[in-house]
Amino acid sequence: MIKNQKISKLENVLEKIQTPTYVCEEELLEENLKRLSYVKEQSGVKILLALKGFALQDSFYLVSKYLDGCCASGLYEAKFAYEKFKKEVHTYSPAFKDEDIDEILEISHHVVFNSFSQWKKFRQKALNKKVSCGLRINPEVSSSPVEMYDPSGKFSRLGITKANFEENEIDGIEGLHFHALCEQNVDALERVLKGFEEKFSVFIPKMKWINFGGGHHITREDYDIDRLVCVIKEFKKRCNNVEVYLEPGEAVGWQSGSLVASVLDVVENGMKIAILDTSAEAHMPDTILMPYRANVRYSGLPNEKKYRYRLAGNTCLAGDIIGDYSFDEPLCVGQKIIFEDMMHYTIVKNTTFNGIKLPDIAMLKKDGSYKVLKHFGYKEYERRN
Repeated sequence: MIKNQKISKLENVLEKIQTPTYVCEEELLEENLKRLSYVKEQSGVKILLALKGFALQDSFYLVSKYLDGCCASGLYEAKFAYEKFKKEVHTYSPAFKDEDIDEILEISHHVVFNSFSQWKKFRQKALNKKVSCGLRINPEVSSSPVEMYDPSGKFSRLGITKANFEENEIDGIEGLHFHALCEQNVDALERVLKGFEEKFSVFIPKMKWINFGGGHHITREDYDIDRLVCVIKEFKKRCNNVEVYLEPGEAVGWQSGSLVASVLDVVENGMKIAILDTSAEAHMPDTILMPYRANVRYSGLPNEKKYRYRLAGNTCLAGDIIGDYSFDEPLCVGQKIIFEDMMHYTIVKNTTFNGIKLPDIAMLKKDGSYKVLKHFGYKEYERRN
């Protein structure tokens, strides 16, 4: 098994960073890609970049060397993949719009429909374009640890259940797609795959490909990638060597970069509150939405170290709170704070809420050089309002 050795070198260039800035470390990103490439080589699977989780186009020169293409969630992501990544484009949406479908079919290699009504509506157009068409399946196996991120939950709008599967309407369908994981190990995939096969195995011999979706935390240190290889190989063996796809997004950007912010002020109201030039709401929304605790370099739990602070965003939202942390030394105005693992589901979700500046995007190259890839200012706020 290939190991994922993660050693950040961000502090070598910390003085050069104008905050707030997302900094991708090329070396860390490539470690993830090598691990994904190992899975490809050992199992024969194809791996796509899920743009919904990681869409840093200035990294595509590297990502495209290792992965087979991108999966998109609609027209704009599909165009982005087609124009910037220039490999396979797989497009799925809960529902396609009439005005988008022609272009989607023109630039996509695979198009996955969420329902039989959508498939029947666009079937003739899709077949005329000779795109490979698939259906998203709901295996009805809940695995995600968070309800909001559970595509197989009760009343889910995502995918076709066995009770709603129209067997007499699958002529022209070449693949089945399921997605039911969220930041999980291979044991979760095995449970979902078992449910999928129990319900839909009769249709697999008619298919050219099966897509296992995303949520596979392959680049996490404790992920059992050798077991994943076995699961994929065993599935292909019992299913006449059908083509298998994975669609990781978070696993590509996992621990490949940070968000660097600065302390603007320290106020006190029962506890010390450090106001930063970043925002949970605008720059790292999953800390509120999921929610989860962002890791801060050199910090501890609230009472673990001597000096306790609440880290807070610089917007007028009362709940723009990143969390409570402790440090060995007092924080001071101008001090830089490093939020770990901030390359996935941040840049793709951030906003100009409250007119707050979007963080710049930078790359720390393997040779130690530091380059700002994108600088954002007032024009981004003006354009979006």
